[in-house]
Amino acid sequence: MKELWQYLKETHKKIVLYGTGNGADKIYARLLKENIKISGVFASDGFKKGKEFGGFCVTSYKELKEALGDFIILVCFGSHLENVIENIHALEGENELYLPDVPVCGENIFDLDFAKKHETELKTVYNLLADDLSKKVFENTVYYKLTGKSKYLTEIETSRDEAFELLNLKGESFLDLGAFNGDTVEEFLKYSPDYKEITAVEPDSRNFRKLSLNTQGVENITLINAAVGENQGSIQMAKNKGRGNSQTGKTVEVSCITVDSLSASPSYIKIDVEGAELSAIRGGKNTIEKKPKMQIAAYHRSEDLFSIPLEVLKVNLSYKIYMRKHKALPAWDINFIFV
Repeated sequence: MKELWQYLKETHKKIVLYGTGNGADKIYARLLKENIKISGVFASDGFKKGKEFGGFCVTSYKELKEALGDFIILVCFGSHLENVIENIHALEGENELYLPDVPVCGENIFDLDFAKKHETELKTVYNLLADDLSKKVFENTVYYKLTGKSKYLTEIETSRDEAFELLNLKGESFLDLGAFNGDTVEEFLKYSPDYKEITAVEPDSRNFRKLSLNTQGVENITLINAAVGENQGSIQMAKNKGRGNSQTGKTVEVSCITVDSLSASPSYIKIDVEGAELSAIRGGKNTIEKKPKMQIAAYHRSEDLFSIPLEVLKVNLSYKIYMRKHKALPAWDINFIFV
């Protein structure tokens, strides 16, 4: 198996970028570091073209294809949307195409050097996983991160129903960390209609307003406008960035609470807090000692594949650990399930 970055250094084919957002910035920075040159940039139909990126005028796929002929496409964004994913696969049918893995948060890219450095931790977590599908998800996620090939992700996609069968929710007290606009509260109600109570925590003010609106009429729910972390206080975070909020932003100060500071006694916790998962776990040790069921996002930082389960097991060794991947490109919506 050849690592993507090494392959791109060796290829004689032209390389073009698809997309110009934050992901493109990170991928382009790595290409510059490796002294890999690009030959153009294109955007999806309907997106702004004509602006510059990487020294190239952003154009359409059709125009770039007519100008350059054969090339390698590096997809520089991600999506859960069916039509966007179908378009990526359609382009993949016509071109050599890769989705380079760059982290949502943090600086470490999961390349071959990173994998070798953390080989012991990766093997430890792999051997701890509770079923063959979890091990397949883990293996394929690593293969994808090293190669950028979408096939490793599509092979391991399963439905959310299957994941919630593992959780077996019955009469739960739900703690939703990273509640966004209420979509995960709505999902929880589907799988646990006989719930006892819900506590939903969301730091972004705009998202919190939507959360408040979308959960009107939901009984026994408490909404908290705060970030969650290892310590109580305040943090700086990016403002109004949808699901992409990050504690590396410096535009607004928000309150920060810990899981253990809450009066709630959850029997089920969902943690999807844009790269602060490890911090949230550390701030919830007393709660996790009681072994609530948990579903924790494992795709924001390169270290998440091993740091999250190992941190949980420091607190409670009795968990069974599963891993599931839902439909999205690139390696988004990968979760550890603790029961």
